[in-house]
Amino acid sequence: MTLSGDLLIGGANERGAAAAFSATNPADGNAMEPNFAGATKEQVERAAALAWDAFPVYKETSLEDRARFLEAIAQGILAIGDELVLRAIDETGLPRGRIEGERARTVGQLRLFAKEIREGAFQELRFDPAEADRKPVAKPDLRLRNIALGPVAVFGASNFPLAFSVAGGDTASALAAGCPVIVKAHSAHPGTSALVGRAVVDAVAACGLPSGTFALLFDAGFGVGQTLVADHRIRAVGFTGSRRGGTALMKIASERKQPIPVYAEMSSINPVILYPNALLSRGAEIGRSFAASLTLGAGQFCTNPGLIIAIEGAGLDAFVESAAAALAEAPAQTMLTGGICEAYRKGVARLGSSPSVSQVSAGKDGTAHQASAALFQTTAAAFLANPELQEEVFGAAGLIVRCRNHDDLRTVVESLEGQLTIALHLDAKDVDAASKMIPQLEILAGRLLVNGFGTGVEVSPAMVHGGPYPATSDGRSTSVGTLAIYRFLRPVSYQDFPEDLLPAPLKNSNSAARV
Repeated sequence: MTLSGDLLIGGANERGAAAAFSATNPADGNAMEPNFAGATKEQVERAAALAWDAFPVYKETSLEDRARFLEAIAQGILAIGDELVLRAIDETGLPRGRIEGERARTVGQLRLFAKEIREGAFQELRFDPAEADRKPVAKPDLRLRNIALGPVAVFGASNFPLAFSVAGGDTASALAAGCPVIVKAHSAHPGTSALVGRAVVDAVAACGLPSGTFALLFDAGFGVGQTLVADHRIRAVGFTGSRRGGTALMKIASERKQPIPVYAEMSSINPVILYPNALLSRGAEIGRSFAASLTLGAGQFCTNPGLIIAIEGAGLDAFVESAAAALAEAPAQTMLTGGICEAYRKGVARLGSSPSVSQVSAGKDGTAHQASAALFQTTAAAFLANPELQEEVFGAAGLIVRCRNHDDLRTVVESLEGQLTIALHLDAKDVDAASKMIPQLEILAGRLLVNGFGTGVEVSPAMVHGGPYPATSDGRSTSVGTLAIYRFLRPVSYQDFPEDLLPAPLKNSNSAARV
């Protein structure tokens, strides 16, 4: 497909009337063709108006039709073929295997939500029949279902050009719920976004859905996103990015005449707690595994392990020695954008300049467009005295906190902010000590795991990719897995409705409603 750099509004290509920008190849810093023109305030508002017009129709589509729509998007993404893979590689610097894996995950998410739609459980249909003879007051007939919130604004993520972008998890779950979607593409990979956006628009047309069901907008700055979140027709937001960006959107949403939910995944250092017996028996092995997880994807996963908490001893020394050796051999890697690379270097420099922190290891040097891994250590006392040591450094940087005893370890854990994941490495003899920590860890994170690292996020009905602030803006939700659909639904109760006025799923004539 020839990339035009156009917006997608109302099912058609439309040239943006705001400032234009180009993607930059992060491997060499060169600009890529074509340029993409940003949307004006008027174009954003027209996309929102079309989404609002589409909403009453789209939210009442049959479950089968909606499931087929998601499957059509999945098939359309696959049909783009190698053109999508190559463009994504050029725009992100990520290797082919990563992009192909992410494409498979994106398609798999869409198909998983299609299955979820067909099963229909997300509607949570409830029937509480009338009791005319109940004393002293007759009981009304009550029926309940979940309905879609309304049009959703989705922000493409920098670090997942497919799985958390135009047709990623936020879009898939919002469309599954019955919500039209307007995507603000990430400026780092506009060509990738345009290719996928066209596949979605084609699926909208092929399935006979209103043209406002989906739109794709571009912008090199913040204006489009701010206008979208402030628009009265937008009823929820899906965002993956920085704490600064997420909190800015939360502020706009909260100050609207009608505030709306912002589901923002923002900041997490994903602590790893190493217990003494596990360290004594396999500290070196854990160290090597940690180094591999820390450097995976240049550390640009939201679940890379950025903090190690452990008690002093020979086992911890073996871990540190092994991790340091592995990281020293780690090649420098191209990061997603020049801005991300520069921010990473500044974060590493900040850690290195702290008088209470010492550097343990560094990866191999690379080009001007690449970043090297870095590992630091500090004491529990210093960590507790310096809250800035908890700040996320987005990239392959880790900090080890050396504790004197279990009390130190517990105090460090209690000081932490909300997290996406917390990992425990333990042996059988560590179980009693770990069990005492579980209630506190449940308060801190959305996912707890044993003898592993959080970088693998399975798309599953049982997955939670979320956590208390600042990991996300709402710790009751997840952005991965089928539970994600509930972010974009709300319950409505229907009291004493005649049969002809009831929504189809709640009618007596709908035998499936009684299942």
